[in-house]
Amino acid sequence: MERHQRLSDREFEEQFATAKLRPSYFTHEAHLRLAWIHIHQYGIDKAVEEIPRQIRSYAESLGVFDKFNMTVTVAAVKAVYHFYLQSEKDNFSSFIKAYPQLKTKFKEVLAQHYQVDIYRNPEAKANFLEPDLLPFD
Repeated sequence: MERHQRLSDREFEEQFATAKLRPSYFTHEAHLRLAWIHIHQYGIDKAVEEIPRQIRSYAESLGVFDKFNMTVTVAAVKAVYHFYLQSEKDNFSSFIKAYPQLKTKFKEVLAQHYQVDIYRNPEAKANFLEPDLLPFD
């Protein structure tokens, strides 16, 4: 069990939004959970707007200014949303068990959408790049 799972969705969301979440709790899976919570609670448009802002703010609160990547962040939200629409799961734990590729093969999932190296491209880090292979919608 990952550490972030010790927190309820509400606690996790609140601690993250206020930059009080322990850094050891914010893993790749936690990033996916944050996207799932926001999509579930507020819808995709609000999730795409809020998640990047919160993650950038969280990274800056830790003094990690070069780690944030806008394209990867937004693409992760959109990928979660794609599977969310197919899911009948009402909690993140069941959702990630149903779609483990989001956790275990995330780069492969995004490689279906991007030919450009969104992990190293400076433009992709600063701004969301639309997929150049397969749209998320």
